[in-house]
Amino acid sequence: MEKNVSPYICHIFACTHGRKGEGKSCADGNSNDIRMALKEGVDIRGWKGTVRVSQCGCLGLCQKGPNVILYPQKIWFSEVLESDVPGIISEMESIVKGGSPGMHVGTK
Repeated sequence: MEKNVSPYICHIFACTHGRKGEGKSCADGNSNDIRMALKEGVDIRGWKGTVRVSQCGCLGLCQKGPNVILYPQKIWFSEVLESDVPGIISEMESIVKGGSPGMHVGTK
């Protein structure tokens, strides 16, 4: 096993887990569309290789989904809508530029 440092300033995880109708899940809120919009925002800004967008499985807060997490910043967005993506990208902009991440997206 090798232990390495992440090559990314930030890794964005978008939960795309579905529960097949057995309760609320992130997939119910079009989380894959959110992930794709985040990916597009990263690509348009030329952040590929600096910022990574990945889908992930259940994060344990299905009732608050869709959920998006920024690591290593430990920023967790819940109840995300596709219309929130520009705010998350704005958050990323301050991180990429080396500033302190603020809370550009309204808390719920």
